[in-house]
Amino acid sequence: MTDDDRKADLDRKADLDRLNAWSGLGGLPGDGPVTALEPLTGGAQNLLFTLRRADGTELVLRRPGRHLRSGASDAFRRESRVLAALADTDVPHPRLRASVLDDDVLGGPFSVLEKIDGFAPRGTLPGRYAEDAEWRRSLAFALVDGAARLAAVDPARHGLADLGRPEGWLERQTPKYLKMLHGYRDTPGYREGESPEVDRVADWLAAHTPKETATGIVHGDLQFANVMFAHDAPRLAAIVDWEMASLGDPLLDLAWILTAWREKGDPPGSDPQFQPWDGVPGRAELVAYYGESTGRDVSGFCWYQVLACFRLAALLEGSYARALAGKMNRRLGEGLHGYAGWLWAKARQEMDRE
Repeated sequence: MTDDDRKADLDRKADLDRLNAWSGLGGLPGDGPVTALEPLTGGAQNLLFTLRRADGTELVLRRPGRHLRSGASDAFRRESRVLAALADTDVPHPRLRASVLDDDVLGGPFSVLEKIDGFAPRGTLPGRYAEDAEWRRSLAFALVDGAARLAAVDPARHGLADLGRPEGWLERQTPKYLKMLHGYRDTPGYREGESPEVDRVADWLAAHTPKETATGIVHGDLQFANVMFAHDAPRLAAIVDWEMASLGDPLLDLAWILTAWREKGDPPGSDPQFQPWDGVPGRAELVAYYGESTGRDVSGFCWYQVLACFRLAALLEGSYARALAGKMNRRLGEGLHGYAGWLWAKARQEMDRE
């Protein structure tokens, strides 16, 4: 066991004591004290644990990573608010059981969520998903259905009318993320690997911004890592990780999903995120399906696809910059930087088709 492992074990034991002294414990499902906090694999930015009570009830405890970023409490507040608002909708999501935004219990914000029985479709698919191409096809449509269901939620009716500023949302996207990308140049070692496509893609987006838009709840990071599928049927069990949710144009969520798609003619250098991939429908079929499901005009979808590539690359480059600064695992940061390179190439390919 390494020194880091020993420290993590000590931290979890201390957290168990703090949770069992927490006045909110009695309001959670289950009975008895918390007996275990077991690490779960999950996102690069947050820490996830299975929280187990004495009677065997399992929940998920979610907290920011060890390098606490500015605004972590705001992100947790946003996610908690959205999850609470979605409770009476048909959008698949983990139910929020508790949200603590101050430092009094665990020294920082955390939330307790329903534990979903499912898996994130990454790597080698399990069971029938690996054996049946029709299940993989259904998985794709179920994911797009999840985005369509979210797009149908009326923010005002569910108390989320002030979740963001929808006016001028499209126009703000490019300058916001371009500023972010340019800011990484201050990190030592970053400029050497910066993509030459950054400003070219930004200029194209600014010149082709759609004149009409729609407003809805945008998840903001709808991808394979942030969804869970049921084991017993090709069904979307939950969309997770809502801390980037806002008001905007829901077509971005569809475009975000499709940045993870791979099909013939795509730029080289990036494999599908799960295997087997055969049977998965192409982007065009899924875009048409979304349009039919929502009644949305998708004729200008290319712009949203380029925006999704641009915005996701900007966020991945932020992780790379943090890794260069020693605030994140270096190997993970370099891997995300490589994926950002593919996204720049994909954005340029989409631009050239217009």
